Amino acid sequence: MLSATYSAGLCGIDGFPVTVECNQKNSLQGFELVGLPDLAVKEAKERVRTACYNSGYPFPYSRITVNLAPADRKKEGTAFDAAILTAIFHSSGTIRRDVDLSGKCIVGELSLSGELRGVRGILCMCAAAKDHGFSEFYAPISNATEAAAVEGITVYAVPNMRALVMHLNGEQTLMPVSRDPDAFSGLLPGSGVDFIDVRGQSMAKRAMEIAAAGGHNILLIGPPGTGKSMLAKRLPSILPPMTFAEAIETTKIHSVSGVLPEGVSLLATRPFRAPHHTMSPVSLVGGGVNPLPGEVSLANNGVLFLDEFPEFPKQVTDALRQPLEDRRVTITRANGRVTYPCAFMLVGAMNPCRCGYFGHPTHQCTCKPDDVKRYISRISGPMLDRMDIQIELPSLSYDEISAPDEHAETSEVIRTRVTAAREFARNRMSDGNKIFCNAQLDAAGIHKYCALDASASVLLKAAYDRMGLSARGYDRILRVARTIADLDASELIRSQHIAEAIQLRSLDRKYWG
Repeated sequence: MLSATYSAGLCGIDGFPVTVECNQKNSLQGFELVGLPDLAVKEAKERVRTACYNSGYPFPYSRITVNLAPADRKKEGTAFDAAILTAIFHSSGTIRRDVDLSGKCIVGELSLSGELRGVRGILCMCAAAKDHGFSEFYAPISNATEAAAVEGITVYAVPNMRALVMHLNGEQTLMPVSRDPDAFSGLLPGSGVDFIDVRGQSMAKRAMEIAAAGGHNILLIGPPGTGKSMLAKRLPSILPPMTFAEAIETTKIHSVSGVLPEGVSLLATRPFRAPHHTMSPVSLVGGGVNPLPGEVSLANNGVLFLDEFPEFPKQVTDALRQPLEDRRVTITRANGRVTYPCAFMLVGAMNPCRCGYFGHPTHQCTCKPDDVKRYISRISGPMLDRMDIQIELPSLSYDEISAPDEHAETSEVIRTRVTAAREFARNRMSDGNKIFCNAQLDAAGIHKYCALDASASVLLKAAYDRMGLSARGYDRILRVARTIADLDASELIRSQHIAEAIQLRSLDRKYWG
């Protein structure tokens, strides 16, 4: 007897439907699994057989052939187990032959006891099932809440194969999982940290606000203890709330990576990733035999913070250059290629030298001049060119640390201005393109949206000649000036906006010459 059920596979963060065809023939007992399966899928034969017995059902004594279609696309992982056993049950009559399985997508790994275990990427699979016309999605209990974030498809939480068989036969009904409509809208950015905790550093706070308003990369330089890490960790608290589309995309990446927190169905706060400087290029941009997202993709729609920036190997920092420009990473392997989004804000923090006190007014630097140059030169020119904003954090005086700051603002107050600037920019660029912040402006967008008045144009020309800017540096000054103008709700970029943008980018002349 021939039967077919449906499941889903993964390619990057995109799911695709898989038809599980099962044919049983009265012959010598055997079990063949075809359709370009990887090793984990091939091992499903023993999991399926044992789960069948321990669920209280006899395993058919016949020759069974299971095909995973499309047969020319590699199948990876353990998500097909439940669909394979369902197809076997349907073809053998354990599930009634008159049961229509055409609109049902079944995903889950089988334990030997017949229970369904969670799998990675369930949100991507459920979204693909909905896009391909499936009306019902069956997932393990541990994944069901995550899958329910997809609207337009009924999600069932399946504890074990026996419960699934009884549900399909109409003997016992599984209750659908409902999505709380307020679960996403009720969450605000931040993680309990606030900008009001940072003493002094008004220039750095202003630079962080501009970076947040335009999605710009920022480099923080200063001696130890000046608040570089404090500022970086509080950056997500002033970023605008994520849209639902951004939340879905970010959750997909974390789901595929297997790092989605347990019980969380949808990430509503922007990610903040701070990897250690001993990381490898693969862990940064992604890769592996079965390519998984790296830190740049896990930080998508959020912040990637590289503390002690010069301590990262040169291969790692250079690997950032293309993702910063393209906002996506394509990983190519012999069996195919996958693309992951990586639209993140890069925040780098560094000391001016190895001991940290080069140029300090009171603390003597113990580094030799050649050592200082060698340390600074670990940040390459092309990498430095991609940092839109460069700000120096001076050491704080006793009064700045001890006295209360009357002008200190909370993250909520700053976030209100940042959100208003983003909205001002979005209204200006609402002509069909997919640009969400000024840092994403390309050459055509800069020409179209960065209109300067006469005095601003004169000032920018003088700065270009005096500072010896590259074409990329010129574009990035215009992007930052556009953001500063948005914070002032000005359609025209004026001379004060250009002057502040130049000031926020001239630090490389002090340290890199």
